Amino acid sequence: MTNRLLSSALATVAAFSLVACARADAHTVLPDPAPSAVAAAGAPLDTAVFAGGCFWGIEAVYRHVKGVTSSVSGYAGGHTVNPSYEDVSSGSTGHAESVQVIYDPAVVSYGTLLKVFFSVAHDPTELNRQGPDEGTQYRSAIFTRSSAQADAAKGYIAQLGAAKAYRRPIVTDVAPLTVFYAAESYHQNYLAMHPTQPYIVWNDLPKIEALKKEFASIYRAE
Repeated sequence: MTNRLLSSALATVAAFSLVACARADAHTVLPDPAPSAVAAAGAPLDTAVFAGGCFWGIEAVYRHVKGVTSSVSGYAGGHTVNPSYEDVSSGSTGHAESVQVIYDPAVVSYGTLLKVFFSVAHDPTELNRQGPDEGTQYRSAIFTRSSAQADAAKGYIAQLGAAKAYRRPIVTDVAPLTVFYAAESYHQNYLAMHPTQPYIVWNDLPKIEALKKEFASIYRAE
């Protein structure tokens, strides 16, 4: 989210309009994850945590997924207690801008959330950057809350690699979640609050459109 100015946003149009551009075949939908035992249907609400660049877009994507009851921007994977946005933006805390997704497994599975993450939420082949945002705080990561989540995430990454779904290797890190810190209130539901901001228009609204197109059966309009 460094220097979210019009000039920066315009400069990224050609390089980062849709995650599909990174796929080996931009017109092919990613395969479904193999079935897993993560939060079987009928279980209580569960939580997933994803990181992949600026949290504004990822938070907005999951807000539009049926079965998601809460999508919160925040920070995970670092060593500083209760970091601020300025702390994380410095790249010195070890945190990644992340999104905590609380969902109902009876409506949407963890596997489907993974597929959304790799399909439309971000480009998993970008190392420590997404679009105009660069640094470890913008890394691609899945923070898991159980061994079942870790197995599902690693298994899907292996599945995508075997299918040669992307032109370049997936660099997404899978790590245990230690603690998630919610970001400042002004970051929450940012896309809905600032739909005409150039950064949102060029980088994040295309993700919502891609979700609506590729995941029509689970897309939810707010």
